[in-house]
Amino acid sequence: MMGRAWETYLEQHQGRFVEELLELLRIPSVSTDSVHAGDVRRAAVWVADRLRQAGIEHVEVLETGGHPVVYGDWLHAEGAPTVLIYGHYDVQPADPLDLWETPPFEPAIRAERVYARGASDMKANLLLPVIACEAMLATDGGLPVNVKFILEGEEEIGSPSLEQFVAAEKDRFACDLCVCADGGIGSAEQPTITVGRRGLTALEVHVRSAATDLHSGGHGGMAPNAIHALVQMLATLRDAEGRILVPGFYDQVRPLTDAERAEMAQASFDPDAYKASTGIRDFHGEPEFTPLERNWARPTLEVNGIWGGYQGEGTKTVIPCEAHAKITCRLVPDQTPEAVRDAVIRHLERVAPRHVEVRVDVFPGDADPFVLDPALPALAALERAVAEVSAQPPRRVRAGGTVPITAMFQRLLGVQTITLGASQGDERAHAPNEFVRLANFTRVQRAFGLLFEYLAADAR
Repeated sequence: MMGRAWETYLEQHQGRFVEELLELLRIPSVSTDSVHAGDVRRAAVWVADRLRQAGIEHVEVLETGGHPVVYGDWLHAEGAPTVLIYGHYDVQPADPLDLWETPPFEPAIRAERVYARGASDMKANLLLPVIACEAMLATDGGLPVNVKFILEGEEEIGSPSLEQFVAAEKDRFACDLCVCADGGIGSAEQPTITVGRRGLTALEVHVRSAATDLHSGGHGGMAPNAIHALVQMLATLRDAEGRILVPGFYDQVRPLTDAERAEMAQASFDPDAYKASTGIRDFHGEPEFTPLERNWARPTLEVNGIWGGYQGEGTKTVIPCEAHAKITCRLVPDQTPEAVRDAVIRHLERVAPRHVEVRVDVFPGDADPFVLDPALPALAALERAVAEVSAQPPRRVRAGGTVPITAMFQRLLGVQTITLGASQGDERAHAPNEFVRLANFTRVQRAFGLLFEYLAADAR
């Protein structure tokens, strides 16, 4: 086993690593907004330069048809496995801006936390394996495993360009294992390993009831209202307790086993603390399942946004002719995005009032659900690394969110994906005042170095 000079290197350079994080966070790389297309590319160039600084070779900013992918590798560990490290440098929009205590792209450190859009999801995480590689290359002159990096700029919009890009570049990305840095391992006191993620499909519903908005006095009582029609349609999607009412929606869902439910019941979860941190009054969802079961292993259907009619100050007495809504569904094994999406579209068309026209658009970037093989050797190596940087061994958990590449890499590259990152679930990702804990930022740098060592040792 190699020495641990790299751990000392990490300790000595933490100040610089934090400053680099702040620098990356200042770039507003919002992938969903074309206004920020230049900023997304600027972030890609910054990340490429940082890889080169770390000692990674063959670094390129590769065009995809959308936002670019940053690639780099170091392939001199003869006989050792090749690890593909995945991350993304794009971020969610920062709206609503008035709820931020400090500007979202002017990172601030308060109480050993870095506050900024993208701090937790996932610019801090992106730097972790880069920093670990730098420390090992600077002190040991090499890495115990071969590494490749694939760092994209479209994860927050569903990675629409990535599948075609990876399929066309299979040789470039060939590997033995993927490590996804987009996630977390819990706190040092309550460490976790993510072994499953839900899939995703997204729709946008458009309802039209007339050729133009109409005067609510001159036409009220005769003309249909698009907003009323849309609201009636959306109300048929779920019952009052949260069960999804779309015919066929649950047909593919793999039932939870007694062992799976028992394992979830052992997870550390404080309902009162969750309510306090989120501000919810009570839990909501299928009453036949616990909150964690619903979050980790049950599908969802959510209305993410709804708009139409007059939204300005004061009153405008119109009957709106258009109304729109965005819908996303989280998927679990063995659901497919296509089957769920088609079921929702059929239902919306069936329940639409006869006096309106309905169009449903499908967003690109569908993602399949993903569950790791529990006997995967790399999973044991990851658990060992996480245990060494934590106060106790980690628990295996599932995540309610979606990382599209997990199922994609399994399908295209034939590899499993393990997750190692510094994020925690309470860090307000996608919300105002997003933050990341500096203690985890430091801790998981070391976990990456240990993981590389243990993967190499297991392969010998």
